[in-house]
Amino acid sequence: MSYYFDKETDIVSKEITTRAEINGKLYTFKTDNNVFSKRGLDFGTRTLLESIDVKNITGYVLDFGCGYGPIGIYIASNTNSVIDMVDINERALNLAKGNARINKVNVNIFESNIYSNVTKKYDYIITNPPIRVGKKILYEILIGALDHLKVNGHLIFVINKDQGAKSTVKDLEKYYNVKILEKNKGFFVIDCQTY
Repeated sequence: MSYYFDKETDIVSKEITTRAEINGKLYTFKTDNNVFSKRGLDFGTRTLLESIDVKNITGYVLDFGCGYGPIGIYIASNTNSVIDMVDINERALNLAKGNARINKVNVNIFESNIYSNVTKKYDYIITNPPIRVGKKILYEILIGALDHLKVNGHLIFVINKDQGAKSTVKDLEKYYNVKILEKNKGFFVIDCQTY
């Protein structure tokens, strides 16, 4: 079975155009089969974005596992930050590039298997991580972010309580200063700051 975190897909393309209002601003996104949340902005990502105080986001930002691009595009449209966006899914990357043009934002989008092609250090890594990859790879993403964050950098992500939010918070407290920014209908938005 093919998942949205696969590099390539043989699933037939069927693009649709969706719209999402986030914090009072309207965005247009093209989505497709074999891309996460193909029907439009999912509740977890919305909760994540609405929990972030964009006035505080500065410097270099990585949208990890960008999918069709809502996180990076939202941050780019509301800050002067330098935004990199990565994913392993080629269809997602192509959609993200198109959606960046549609929403008139300047971002850098490139393929990366986890952090394989990530060479910079960031002030923020923001993600709705692919939970279905399993705990081992999920922790490679969340703990591996340490190698790509500056001192006092932030990893901000969303996870559902049914997907292990509480145990994940406890495990990450060994590596970061952890703060819960928001809880909304079972979704936790977690801010992990480096020392």
